[in-house]
Amino acid sequence: MFFLIPLCLIIAGIFIWQEKKENYVAADVLKGLASLCFVLLGILCSPGTHTAKLIVAGLVLGCIADVLLNLRFVLKEKGQLVFLVGILVFLAGHVLYLAAVLPMAKSWLVCVVLSVVLTALLMVWIFKQITAKKAFKIFGVFYIGAIVLLNCVTVSNLITSPSAFTGIFAAGALLFLISDIVLILNTFGSESRFSLRVTNLSLYYIGQILIAISLSVLK
Repeated sequence: MFFLIPLCLIIAGIFIWQEKKENYVAADVLKGLASLCFVLLGILCSPGTHTAKLIVAGLVLGCIADVLLNLRFVLKEKGQLVFLVGILVFLAGHVLYLAAVLPMAKSWLVCVVLSVVLTALLMVWIFKQITAKKAFKIFGVFYIGAIVLLNCVTVSNLITSPSAFTGIFAAGALLFLISDIVLILNTFGSESRFSLRVTNLSLYYIGQILIAISLSVLK
């Protein structure tokens, strides 16, 4: 099943190249195929527990959101709306990830308080770097807040209950967060750079692959 990992990364690389060449339809199809690889990887790694099913569902939503986000380049007249819908689908995926790992947390209240503080500090910094409409900023606060909370919970789980699963999942969630920050800066910053796009997508796919792989060691 692990042949899906290099396959995912190879297709993702081709997708990025097609996007750079502005072949947006082909790029979106390839992006969907690359994301389908980590979904299939999650399904094959899944032990079938309730926790695993929630994580697989989160991977599926991530795949759908990937296609939606790139549709903004195809449906340019409705690009902003499609982008926001994609963010909402990603947010739903994060909620499912959180629902999967939150029951493992021994100090969830501390995680919530810490995530609120970290989200506030992070968003203050991000807003100084970007220019975006109010709707995007509002969505951004909730979206980043959700993934910061997810990271706080996963790190807490790793500290209190160290295991292969908590370690791999926490690494995946962290890369996902960093990827999203890079995406926001590159999308709404003063200048969009291809190098940041490559960084964003590389971190994202590796993060999702790690989350999928974590299911193989979930007990």
